[in-house]
Amino acid sequence: MAGPMARRLLITQALVAGAVTLGILVKEFPGLVREIRIWRMVGLRSRTARS
Repeated sequence: MAGPMARRLLITQALVAGAVTLGILVKEFPGLVREIRIWRMVGLRSRTARS
């Protein structure tokens, strides 16, 4: 029966996809922090925050 093997494959694929996503986030995190600092210096906020 292919049930347990298919489940194992899906779990492995999910783990690989999660690891790749986490790796991309870790790699891009310094750039995101820099962008947020620039937005704060420029004063780019939502309209509700201004009022």
